[in-house]
Amino acid sequence: MNSELSTDFSSSPAERGGLGLRERKKARTRRLIADTAARLFAEHGYEHVAISDVAREAEVAEATVYNYFQTKEQLVTDRDQQVQDRLCELIRSRPPAVTPAAAIRDFILDSVAGIRDIPPEIWRGELGHLAAISPTVHRLALELIDRQAAALAGAISDTTAVAPEIATLQGIALASVFQIIIDEAGWRTREGQSQAKIANQLYPMVENILDELDRWLSASEPPALQ
Repeated sequence: MNSELSTDFSSSPAERGGLGLRERKKARTRRLIADTAARLFAEHGYEHVAISDVAREAEVAEATVYNYFQTKEQLVTDRDQQVQDRLCELIRSRPPAVTPAAAIRDFILDSVAGIRDIPPEIWRGELGHLAAISPTVHRLALELIDRQAAALAGAISDTTAVAPEIATLQGIALASVFQIIIDEAGWRTREGQSQAKIANQLYPMVENILDELDRWLSASEPPALQ
């Protein structure tokens, strides 16, 4: 994912929101750099692209790239924190009768559907495909999932009267949905499937997983904390 699960896999909150001119300009520059990196990763592979290559192709100073992305790894997982914050917000703000799985369901399904809309020249530079062909990026993907699991467990623990170890288990289960999406998108892209086909086949699969998690959590979860 350069587009790890954002609302539509392709736009950031800053680009969608009503920010000031300076903030919008910064958001556009950040998106330019991230998209340029994804295109170069798609063309040459993650290991063969340097920060200097991204800066030159994006026509910005190398220091500008580092202002937005402190490491090369962040060019692959550039929306990790935004996605994590949104997921935790959805879990924390859910109504009492709604499970964490149901709270994030629409967000995740919209993201899967949005696979169709990612520019083709960028798609193979996204996290899923890169993780399928690069051991280095595969490690980055696993680390991302671990961070999401911990954050989701914290949001669950803050809003539900479950033991810490149960919150941890539930956080891992929800984060595993992302792992499945990354893995499936990656190998399907490597096998030559179109983005439309990937989205069409992944959508019902992820929908079924989330519905199953919702049933599990509904049966096992005590009332939400007030």
